[in-house]
Amino acid sequence: MSKEGSTEAPIRHPINFEHPDFINPEKLDSEMRRVFDICHGCRRCFNLCDSFPKLFDMIDESKNEDVESLSSDQFTPVVDACTLCDMCFMTKCPYVPPHDFDLDFPHLMLRYRTAQKKLGKLPVIPRQLAEIDRNSKIGIMFSKIINWVSNIKNKLLRKILELVAGIDKRVQLPKYNTETFSNFFKRNKDLIKFETKTNSRKVVIYTTCFVNFNKKNTGVAALKVLKKNGVEVQEAYPGCCGMPFLEQADLPKVVQQAKKVSNDLVEWVNKGYKVITLTASCGLMLKFEWPLLLPDDSNIEKLSKNVMDIDEYVVDISKNEGLAEGLHEIDGGVTVHHACHARAQNMGIKARDMLKLIPNAKIDVVERCAGHGGTFGVMKDTHDLAIKVGRPTARQIKIKNNKYMASDCPLAGKHLKQLEIDTNIKNDEAVHPIELIAKSYRL
Repeated sequence: MSKEGSTEAPIRHPINFEHPDFINPEKLDSEMRRVFDICHGCRRCFNLCDSFPKLFDMIDESKNEDVESLSSDQFTPVVDACTLCDMCFMTKCPYVPPHDFDLDFPHLMLRYRTAQKKLGKLPVIPRQLAEIDRNSKIGIMFSKIINWVSNIKNKLLRKILELVAGIDKRVQLPKYNTETFSNFFKRNKDLIKFETKTNSRKVVIYTTCFVNFNKKNTGVAALKVLKKNGVEVQEAYPGCCGMPFLEQADLPKVVQQAKKVSNDLVEWVNKGYKVITLTASCGLMLKFEWPLLLPDDSNIEKLSKNVMDIDEYVVDISKNEGLAEGLHEIDGGVTVHHACHARAQNMGIKARDMLKLIPNAKIDVVERCAGHGGTFGVMKDTHDLAIKVGRPTARQIKIKNNKYMASDCPLAGKHLKQLEIDTNIKNDEAVHPIELIAKSYRL
């Protein structure tokens, strides 16, 4: 018997992107119309992102005010406005599987983009930006020059970059490290020692591309906090998780990265190590997206069951063995931006739970999309829309009036901080929550 709304835990179907029906024009068009008609009748997601207002306005302004009055070429703006944040699936939609309506709006948008890619209709520059490992090796090698060129204060060169590559001149771009976190780890892993009791815990930090190439401090903080708590720590970075390729609907490339990275990481799992991720998007890929793309791959299945977010792992230590003594008060309150890809992992607000372990800490949480979405917030064509989606979130952060903003998504944090430049937050971007734990330990 069919039930109204999601009365059971949501499930997701494997993404069978190699099946000919996946990008069959007639079948895809029919499914788009079926889903859009259900969304039109519900409208629960009207305030999540711009995809839904665009869809509802188009239908309301159509000849008969229904989906059948829309031409197929009107679907593209709805798809373009989707950042694949998964929030409609995870938090709003009452018709996700196992409901009979069987809706998965984000993965339908991914399917449509895959068809666009096959027809050569996706822009070239975002696809090139998705080549993280290639680009970042160059970025690390010439970090001083590239950081200078890409600095938002370098108005002439940023204007040229906008004209040539379509990267909005107003966006504060990530800076490159002068060395990878992997190299830092090799040089310092045995030098970082603390007088603390050891335990049987063993982890390998999957550094993630952003920490490895752009934000080494997050990795350093995680290493120190874990060692402070007696955990044996190793490090691995076999390559990017493929999230940037997922956003560009390059599913064969995502599968290639998944196989490459999982082959390396599962060896650590086989030796009794937990895999710890330092960026929310990467945790989501390893836990959920990879198994949907490769449902029969035993390595990926085993890995997905042995991956934990760093916040999640520290909370687990606290609940089971208790954290090492030495946490001190920090000099101001913290607003936690609960990033979409952290929410989509369905593990609760672990960043908040972890930061509450700091004595007398004032912790507030903001649960709204930042609007960034990978290259979505960077490219000139979509930057204004990213601002529109993110501005209400930035206002909430400002109202909380805390000294620190923390987010498990470094790009979301950077975007939100830039939207409210007169906030009293001192740092120019969000810190990762683990950095505040390291600060509390005075590491």
